[in-house]
Amino acid sequence: MSINNSQRAGFPAELSAVMTGSSVKIGTLTNNPVQIIFDNQGTASVAISVDGGTTTWRTFPAGEALVLDMRGNHGIAPNFTMDAGTTFYGNGASGTFSISYLYAQN
Repeated sequence: MSINNSQRAGFPAELSAVMTGSSVKIGTLTNNPVQIIFDNQGTASVAISVDGGTTTWRTFPAGEALVLDMRGNHGIAPNFTMDAGTTFYGNGASGTFSISYLYAQN
């Protein structure tokens, strides 16, 4: 009997950066996330982008966290996820922004 390894979670290192008032690299996904947590740990808003700061994907108010659980996909794709290699950038006056995620091990 074969084992379905996709039921096992992998825990990559947290991505984190201190905001400086200009666009800074928070980090790059090393795997395709199943669940991902965006956490603005500071007291200032942080704008997040995936293109180096040109286009804001979402602005996180101070202290806000967002959890995206992509297991509940109801679209056409059987495995809705973000691409490994996606790089996140943040722009905020101060504070730390972190991104944590889980992935399905192969």
